Amino acid sequence: MISNFDLVKLNDLLKDFYNLTQIRITVFDETFHELAAYPPHLSPFCRIIRANKHGESECKNCDTRSCELAAKLRSPYTYRCHAGLTESITPLYLGNIVIGYLFLGQVFTYPSHEEGWKKIQELCSHFQIDMNALQDACYKSPLITDDYINSASHILQAVATYLCLEQMFSLRKKELPVQIDEYISDHFTEELDALSICRKFHIGKTQLYEISRQNYGIGIAEHIRNLRIEKAKKLLEDSNMPLADIASECGFRDYNYFITVFKNVTGMPPKKYTKIYLKERPWKADQ
Repeated sequence: MISNFDLVKLNDLLKDFYNLTQIRITVFDETFHELAAYPPHLSPFCRIIRANKHGESECKNCDTRSCELAAKLRSPYTYRCHAGLTESITPLYLGNIVIGYLFLGQVFTYPSHEEGWKKIQELCSHFQIDMNALQDACYKSPLITDDYINSASHILQAVATYLCLEQMFSLRKKELPVQIDEYISDHFTEELDALSICRKFHIGKTQLYEISRQNYGIGIAEHIRNLRIEKAKKLLEDSNMPLADIASECGFRDYNYFITVFKNVTGMPPKKYTKIYLKERPWKADQ
């Protein structure tokens, strides 16, 4: 784990969230291990699924895949789990590094218990579990609307921000992922690639890829590219620099390659991006 969490404050916050929403909330670290949850126990539905080894394995795999996707999207991700319940994940960032995840679930978001049970029965029929007990757990679950889960997800985002503001977690500065992130942040506009980073920190490409996947949700080259494009967007918004100078300033030695990458990332070439930005903010055009 590359971060330290204040578990006392964290548990109080999770309890407050649950009291407001009546939805279970969990905190995972960046390696997808559970740090805290409220209520601390799983719902009857999940206990039944996890009583089966195959069911427990699918639950953990589903959590891991969803955390990775949320990290890649850099935004909350709401989905139906492998067993048919609705969950939502918000990645926790400190700088560019994912240091954990806030997870809410597992809720029953179907128009009726009958319709929900029909779907869940189909998804869970291959587990060797007590289906009568699972049906009973379904019918005892409150019906939650999509609007409600969306609102809870928005509150989850606010909780993530609050965690940062209240400094309920901090990075362990000596950890390798933190050192690599700081190095990339300082040098991404220079000649920087996976090989040079591996040489700098005396690690292999496989280890670097795993660190990048866990902390950024994407490969290291894509992360560096995204940092460069974000810098280019800011320069396009806040300066009158020629495109060739912006490309060079952001670490692109080939002007045409810069145009291609910018378009691939943003969906439009730099000139169009600037035109749309100024159209939405006419006061900027006069500066």
